[in-house]
Amino acid sequence: MTTDAELSREVAQEAGRLLLALREGFGPIDDRDAANELRKRGDRESHLLIMERLSAARPGDAVLSEEGKDDDVRLGAERVWIVDPLDGTYEYGQGRADFAVHIALWAPGPRELSACTVDLPAQGLTRSVLEPVDGPGPLPTDRPIRIVASRSRPPATLPRTVELLAEALAASGINRHGVEIIDVGSVGAKVNEIISGRAEAYVHDTGFYEWDVAAPYGVAIHYGLVPSHLDGSVAVFNQMPPYVTDLMVSHPDLVAPLRSALQAAAIS
Repeated sequence: MTTDAELSREVAQEAGRLLLALREGFGPIDDRDAANELRKRGDRESHLLIMERLSAARPGDAVLSEEGKDDDVRLGAERVWIVDPLDGTYEYGQGRADFAVHIALWAPGPRELSACTVDLPAQGLTRSVLEPVDGPGPLPTDRPIRIVASRSRPPATLPRTVELLAEALAASGINRHGVEIIDVGSVGAKVNEIISGRAEAYVHDTGFYEWDVAAPYGVAIHYGLVPSHLDGSVAVFNQMPPYVTDLMVSHPDLVAPLRSALQAAAIS
């Protein structure tokens, strides 16, 4: 029998292939209307595929999907799949590679968040809890520390946070090259930048939905990163409304200085 993690990875990859094929066969995307139509079709067709596959394989499970109709019945369900059929919809319509498919399973109990997959089809890459990992390497000392942020909604205090963090890292001798901000689309793509060693943290403070966060959160844990709310508390899923107020995902050696810098920037 296919395990939950195997099912998650297989379905996410299949949805990713669908999204690539749809975009490649869509034709010219030379105006806003065409791009928006592609985005709508991508969201809908990926959603339908994922719902069909999950319903067939796990008919008793609830599903919370960005493109589906929410139902508070899921609050009492023993197992809830949390799905974003196309995270980074804007980037997808631009022909970019930083979009993803998110699939995760939430089940009350000691494991709670499991079977997490972030598929990055345009990058030919899948991040899954099934992958063997060694954990993150040391913080870089030959380049600036990099913080990933939203292109459209970066934290207002992030520039000051960067200044304070750079000062703290230099004073402690951890890194003397400063700190820089980079922007990437999907939450899954942002977390992948950290997993891939191209960045060390991701910070977001204006909130988003559970389907944006659940799979990247679980994948981050699997790869040895530290995801949490900005205050250090653990995110809880399958809530009503399904909203996550803020998020920090960090290399473990950066958690303490980054959180201190965020707190100091918020009151300065």
